[in-house]
This record gives sequence, C-alpha cells and structure tokens, in this order.
Amino acid sequence: MKKFIRNILWPTDFSAEAREALSYAGLFAGKFSAEITALHVAPDFSPALYDGSLLQNEIILRTDLLKKKARARLISAAEKKGVAFRKIIVTEGSPAKKIVETAEKERADLIVMGRKGQSMLEKILIGSVANHVLRHSPVPMLLTKKGKKRAAIKKILVPTDFTKEEEVERDAAWNLARAFGASLTFLYVLELYGHEFRMVDRMFEAVLEKFKSRAEKIGRGVEVKKDVTRAINAPLGIDDYSRRMNFDLIVMATCAHGLGRFFLGSTTEKVLSYSDLPVYVLPPKSCA
Repeated sequence: MKKFIRNILWPTDFSAEAREALSYAGLFAGKFSAEITALHVAPDFSPALYDGSLLQNEIILRTDLLKKKARARLISAAEKKGVAFRKIIVTEGSPAKKIVETAEKERADLIVMGRKGQSMLEKILIGSVANHVLRHSPVPMLLTKKGKKRAAIKKILVPTDFTKEEEVERDAAWNLARAFGASLTFLYVLELYGHEFRMVDRMFEAVLEKFKSRAEKIGRGVEVKKDVTRAINAPLGIDDYSRRMNFDLIVMATCAHGLGRFFLGSTTEKVLSYSDLPVYVLPPKSCA
C-alpha cells in the first residue's frame, strides 16, 4: 500500500511565512516518515533585458552568487529547524511555474508553503504565487500563515456539503487524523441567505441525521464529531467556527462546482484569506 505522504516539497522565498511553513513540513515529515525537498526560485534575468557581453557576464555572475547564497540559507534554515532535506534545489524562473514543475518532477505528495511572500503583490489576499500553484498543483497543498501558535495538529475541521465528491476529503482527513492522533469535526454551514427562518430547525435535523450515518462509516478508530453552524455565507461560517472552537487544521477539496461547493474563486480562496489556520487543500484531479 502506498504511503500517504512520502515526499514533501517546501518552496521558500525566505519570508517569515515560509519559515513557518518549514515548521509544518517538518511536523508532517515526522508523522509520515516522509522526506523534504527544499526549493528556492531566484529571479530570472531574461537575456532580453541586456545587450552586450560585459553586462551579460555580470548578470550571470550575479545570479550564480544569489543562488549560492540561497543554498547556504537553505542549509542554515534546516539546521535551525532541526530538519534534514532529501534534496536542495535552487533554480531560476517564474516561482509559481517552477514550484508546479518541481512537484511533478520530484514526485512530491504534498507542497507546504506560506500563503503570502515578501513582495507587496504577495501580501494582497492570497499571494499571486500561492494562488497560481493552488490552481495548477498536481498534488495536495498545505498553505500556512505566520502565527503565534506552535505547529501542532490535534483538532481537524472538515467543511462539508454532502456531495459525493467529498469522499476524497474524508479519506484525506482520516489519514491525517490517524497520523496525528487528532479528532475530526465535520461541519455544515447553513447559509441563512435564501432560507426562511422557520425552515432552519427542520434543516438542522436533516443535516444531523446525514452526519450520523456518514460519521459511523468513516470513523475507523478516529474520534469523529459533527456540527452545524449558521452563517451569512460558508467562508465566514467556516472561519468563525474554526476560531471559536480552536482548530489546528482545515481540510478542504476543490472538486465540484455545484451550489455552495468549495471551488477555487469562492469559498476556498476566501477561507484561505480569512483564516489564520493552516489549510490542507486537495487539487481538482484528486476527485477524478
């Protein structure tokens, strides 16, 4: 049987959030006996920007120096965090594209990276790099934020809407919960918009009945809880509930595109923007 996670890719721009992501990469590597591949993508000074051999040679030398410094910083980061890298890759080009390419080439099972980086553009909502990788990654991603809490996972939240595609969420969440010895809580957000209040109680009862049968099927030794919360919309409901109940991780998929589903461009991206928790995101291809 294939191990759930064998190789973790940790891309870094040496930002504070990237350092936080390394803490989680190390945590996951320890729980799953996985290896970590470190990646840094240096700026690509296109030949179109210069004309003349002297300037070209200077840029090449400058790029080589930056890459050597980056490699040294990666080695230092591993020592400080007490982790060992399977491989260190320092390359140049478009960070987002290189991350996706490296994940495929190195056969990564998980990409662990910060949601925002050093640039001003990266500090607007989800960073542009993280956003691109999220949309094109062939493997699950763990997107983290710089926080005060120590990296630890004891309570996992799985937003759900009872569609058939959510099987992949439950399987991934169970694997994570079993490895970390964590509890699972499946949450349904009852959006108030469009519903008459007199219907809410009946809807709660129906939702909880569904949870009872589904939770029994997938428990398999993991503590499984279920809950329903009321909110104006799903992203706000998920974020508010996760904060109030002190969760450590949110697991979401980007599979279906039905009403209320967690697809890119709506709930997933909004939760990633709102939440201070790490979010484990499954790519669309995992639902095929």
